[in-house]
Amino acid sequence: MKFNHIGIPTKGYFEEEIPLPHLHMTVSDHKNNPFGIQWQRYDEDAPYPEIVKTVAHVAFEVDNLEEALKDQKVIIEPNSPIEGLTVAFIEVHGAPVELMEVDRSICKEDI
Repeated sequence: MKFNHIGIPTKGYFEEEIPLPHLHMTVSDHKNNPFGIQWQRYDEDAPYPEIVKTVAHVAFEVDNLEEALKDQKVIIEPNSPIEGLTVAFIEVHGAPVELMEVDRSICKEDI
């Protein structure tokens, strides 16, 4: 696993917001700081578990998402928010963790 970012939920506004209407959320760019901090504000209708919308999560890139999810408590099933990226959330000791599988031959974003 490789650390990618920490997502911190907030109800407030932050600099350089990036709206993601298809995901029902707004984020900051985690690449604009050396620590991978990403602020996240969820829309009222965001279809995510309350723990994801209220508790900070760490995100890790994994080589094989299916393998990484074995024997884990999955709280958001694998999905593809953008082409070449598949993500899922698990709960570990009461905290959400995002696992990300990136196909860099397809993914056009700088993940």
